[in-house]
Amino acid sequence: MTSTPLVKDLNDLVGAQHVLHRKVDKIAYNNDCWPHGVIMSRGREIHRNQPDAIVQPRSEHEVLAVVQWARRTGTPIVPYGAGSGVCGGALATQGGVVVDMKRLNQIVATREGDMTMRCQSGIIGMVMERELNRRGLTMGHYPSSLYCSSLGGYLAGRSAGQYSSRYGKIEDMVRSLRVVTGAGDVIETAPDPLAGKPRYLVPDCGPDLTQLMVGSEGTLGMITESTLSVAPLPTRLHYRGFQFSSVPAALDAIREVMQHGVRPAVVRLYDEFDSLIASRKSGNSKEGLRSKLLTAKLGDIAMEVLPINVAGEIRGRMSDVTRAVLGRVLGNPLAINAIVDVLPTDCLLIMGFEGTSGITDDESKFAFELMGRRGIDMGEEPGLHWYQNRMSVSYKQSALYDAGAFVDTMEVSTTWSNLNRLYQAVKQALAPHVFVMAHFSHVYPEGSSIYFTFAGFGADLDETIHRYQSAWRAGLDAVARTGSSVAHHHGVGLSKSPWTHFDHPGGAELFGAMKASFDPDHIMNPGKVYPDEAWQ
Repeated sequence: MTSTPLVKDLNDLVGAQHVLHRKVDKIAYNNDCWPHGVIMSRGREIHRNQPDAIVQPRSEHEVLAVVQWARRTGTPIVPYGAGSGVCGGALATQGGVVVDMKRLNQIVATREGDMTMRCQSGIIGMVMERELNRRGLTMGHYPSSLYCSSLGGYLAGRSAGQYSSRYGKIEDMVRSLRVVTGAGDVIETAPDPLAGKPRYLVPDCGPDLTQLMVGSEGTLGMITESTLSVAPLPTRLHYRGFQFSSVPAALDAIREVMQHGVRPAVVRLYDEFDSLIASRKSGNSKEGLRSKLLTAKLGDIAMEVLPINVAGEIRGRMSDVTRAVLGRVLGNPLAINAIVDVLPTDCLLIMGFEGTSGITDDESKFAFELMGRRGIDMGEEPGLHWYQNRMSVSYKQSALYDAGAFVDTMEVSTTWSNLNRLYQAVKQALAPHVFVMAHFSHVYPEGSSIYFTFAGFGADLDETIHRYQSAWRAGLDAVARTGSSVAHHHGVGLSKSPWTHFDHPGGAELFGAMKASFDPDHIMNPGKVYPDEAWQ
């Protein structure tokens, strides 16, 4: 293959073996885990969002060289971590160069005495966590993508792990960042003795640049290193399950616990259908048997509600749900959502505590007793089952795509007083387009996140994309109408950028001012966070 001038320039900067420009490489980097892109790829639409090349720098010096070259040539650059993002934040929508950061993967220092660590941004979360565990420490950041996501991605997207109620989100853990900006400067956002000598140290006054850079999704610069807080590895674990008569009743109990100042590690409330799924997976307990009976009841109701030919096909081939049946069921979301609406309203709550002292025991005892008074204590089994399978959910979606359907998640958030209103509004908005269920997690004294999971089907690529985009528009329009936030921990990327202005009135002007300072040539990850033009 003949090298282009662009490829020759990049070869000089990082070495030819770390410049990828074959067609297969461009296809591999034309999407992250955004379901919109997955749908397009499954539909053989693989020509979109392909970069001109991919570079894999090994040092901050090489990252800086790439940025300075991009400024001279006016070439867009897109930072790329592990590619696990689900919002299209790592797509090269304008071509240019993808900068794969995974070779910057070292733990620079672990300082047990002051409970911090210094890491390069390309390190994979589980690699980092295992090294901390070896030292008797934890970061406390456990996204379900822990095995296949990077520290830089956590910081760029303002991520939250499953234990954010105890340890906080990533912005609560970070102490300082080292960033190569789009202006070609290297900055350290706060003093750190192990940071090395940056070209520019931000003075200890004015806006908090650490928090401005966290969540900027590569639109202002590329994070190369960070200093983060760590915690002692827990030695005490307490997990339980509770059954509540309704979602509002459970939410009220959760709010009371959080506003008493108790800090559970995990709180996950599943709505009626999601509770059915969660309970059925929990083994041969009484609740597992009960959920199987409910599943049978759901099947009986389905036979009554669905068209007779669909019902007959489901009866005849329950062990092998074909693409045709899946299409007819998910292709009729109003019917399947109506089935769920007649389920019993019982819902499952998982609550867990972890720590290293008797304080953990006292907090869990207080919270479990309160929950037992408001709901039904189901014992340890549901909680321990969740704990043992907490990382498995992200790896179970491929089968649905293989069958021609799609599945996605929409995480939104709001205050306690607005939470049930948001839940009902988004469910109603999504129901005509997709099958939807939800759980509540990432709870705080002020409010909570809602994590909607939805699935749909189209007869061909055009219908599938139309259904997918219609669901997202309807859902996020409903979020905006209720005055809630369109995001909690997955970032914005392309998928939510048309709604960012609802969350941040006046934010577009501030973002423009920051771009002028940190990315004056507008080369850094164009179109993300605030749209150049809507992806729809």
